[in-house]
Amino acid sequence: MSLRGFSTISFWADDVGAAAAWYQDFLGFEPYFKRPGPDGRLAYAEFRVGDYQHELGIISNRFRPPAESANPPGGAIMYWHVDGLEATMERLLAMGATEHQPVTPRGDSGFVTASVVDPFGNVLGVMSNPHYLEVLAAKQA
Repeated sequence: MSLRGFSTISFWADDVGAAAAWYQDFLGFEPYFKRPGPDGRLAYAEFRVGDYQHELGIISNRFRPPAESANPPGGAIMYWHVDGLEATMERLLAMGATEHQPVTPRGDSGFVTASVVDPFGNVLGVMSNPHYLEVLAAKQA
């Protein structure tokens, strides 16, 4: 058995509706799936994002595992490849995100990363990744 590829990343929010609206504004499209919780309030919203339709799920903090509530934000950072890293960072900051890590070149091979904390406390990583573009080009050939 081996890891086959990124499937879903889960973000948390007290107000899933507000978080879904924020990401809808950032991404430029609506979530494809929404589910209310037992109380009827929106508990989950999911977007399909990018060339491979990876999933970005936003889950109500009511369902967050207790161990994950200790020291947010934190944990692993999943980086999304973006075109125009600096412009993406500027837009995220203008939308109310706060800088988590500035634009940082990773050697001289073209990999550049950055991350923000969204208004709901989640770390969103973005990067310029030449390997991603090579894989995408090979898949399209």
